[in-house]
Amino acid sequence: MPAGKNKPIVVIAGELNVDIILSGEDVVPEWNREKMIDTFDVVLGSSSAITACALASLGADVRFVSVVGADDFGTFAIAELERMGVDIANVTRLAAVKTGVTLSFSTPSDRGLVTYPGSIPLLTPAYISESLLRQADHLHFGSYYLQDNMRPHWKTLFQQLRKLGVSTSFDTGWDVRNEWDCEGISGLLAYTDLFIPSEEEALHIFASSSLSEAIGKLPAAAGTVVIKRGSKGAMLRTPDGLVVAAEPYRVSPIDTTGAGDCFNAGLITAYLNGSRGEELLRYANACGALSTLGVGGTGNLPTKEAVEQMQTEALA
Repeated sequence: MPAGKNKPIVVIAGELNVDIILSGEDVVPEWNREKMIDTFDVVLGSSSAITACALASLGADVRFVSVVGADDFGTFAIAELERMGVDIANVTRLAAVKTGVTLSFSTPSDRGLVTYPGSIPLLTPAYISESLLRQADHLHFGSYYLQDNMRPHWKTLFQQLRKLGVSTSFDTGWDVRNEWDCEGISGLLAYTDLFIPSEEEALHIFASSSLSEAIGKLPAAAGTVVIKRGSKGAMLRTPDGLVVAAEPYRVSPIDTTGAGDCFNAGLITAYLNGSRGEELLRYANACGALSTLGVGGTGNLPTKEAVEQMQTEALA
């Protein structure tokens, strides 16, 4: 971040949708049977949007670029972004399009997702202005496999950002088509500062049976690769091949929805503040852990104060 600048400007170019979270000990549907759940919540969804809100909560100046439908869910999603301090000037509403919706079947230990894409794949480079990019310190996107109209263009965009001196990051999310596009991911990594898949995603992308095998298949030109491991913490591989791991913070989770996205926000925040190695991972781990103490991805957003308290208590 340039000297004298109060807040880093982070541009998030991504999907925007609503999550409907069904919570309980047993939320898996069964054909021709009815089950009762503990509760449900309608909250802001999407990996990109949750990361944006967590970044704003951690003190960044966040500019969100996306498209939604001109419907009630679109109105709700935009209002939630604005309420949580994210700049929405670059969010476009499209007529005759439904805003995407994800049903999240959430237990205290894990979750399963069912998504109606709607507006989710409709973002294109035309919505991302060069003037916005020139203001940015960092650009992040989530849901590589869901953003169909952007997927062919990320590499060109990241090349442009590297020339502008803007750092970059992305999170793949799950590939619902089970294709994983290793070639496309590997090509993009040459221009990426932070690549942030989960362990299971990394194993699929690089067709590996173990994490060490996947790390061994990473392109040599990649930036820092950070692998989220849930209750096992996280690890990273630096551009020069050094592998570093960090243990998780122990909490009693209420809902794991969005924990990985808040991890992303913590990682980006710490990276822009100059942290590297284990220090970088521990800050991100704290943000992910804090997220699980509320319902939905934005139910308990990390703050600098909460992260500091969690890290202090862990040392006590």
